[in-house]
Amino acid sequence: MDFYTLATTNYLMQYLHNIGVYFLMVVEMFRKPTKWPVMKQLILKDIDDLIIGSLGIVSFIAFFVGGVVTIQTALNIDNPLIPKYLVGFATRQSIVLEFAPTFMSIIMAGKVGSFITSSIGTMRVTEQIDALEVMGINSLNYLIFPKFIALTLYPFVISIAMFLGIIGGLAACIFGGYASLDDYILGIQTDFTPFHIVYAFIKTFLFAFVLATVPSFHGYYMKGGALEVGKASTTSFVWTSVIIILLNYILTQMLLS
Repeated sequence: MDFYTLATTNYLMQYLHNIGVYFLMVVEMFRKPTKWPVMKQLILKDIDDLIIGSLGIVSFIAFFVGGVVTIQTALNIDNPLIPKYLVGFATRQSIVLEFAPTFMSIIMAGKVGSFITSSIGTMRVTEQIDALEVMGINSLNYLIFPKFIALTLYPFVISIAMFLGIIGGLAACIFGGYASLDDYILGIQTDFTPFHIVYAFIKTFLFAFVLATVPSFHGYYMKGGALEVGKASTTSFVWTSVIIILLNYILTQMLLS
């Protein structure tokens, strides 16, 4: 067996091992729950850190990206034979189906995911997790479960991104003179399919689970010192983004094909 084959085999074995550890972590997260008065405070803190603390950047990005999508759409359908309401239609479809649930989740993987990995990784480096285990506390439940519960509110963030993205497109459309208010609203209402909203929120719930568990895995099982915390944060962002993109492809094939 040559060196390349051996290295590839070792990498695949390590990869499969990490997948197994990840699923064991998810199962262990629900066992031996922390007492409710303590857990409630942890959940409220994580809601503040992960959800409320993200509303500002999500609102800013959604509003202006919605405007950019509208401008680019309008500039590419400037043929006088194409009705102006298609600007609103294309903006709605782009934001609801892909931008808000998927690309906003990739952005959140950088903000929320890095925060989760660095906070848990710092506790691992400073041996706080070992102290929790010594006290008989299920550290996986104590550290990861509150983040999982907090991120069940993630669809609320995505719904705000959808709304502000469409409002940003409306502002760009009116102030840029690309279409009238009535044309834009008509485009938003044209051929509306309620299942597209359901599809978007199904993706959002799964992405929320990924955002809660994958960064936690990289933070909880990291080894080393302060330098490795930064490396673990970068690795968690990469893998979280990859998993979100793969899930997006699979769910789109399953639900929209």
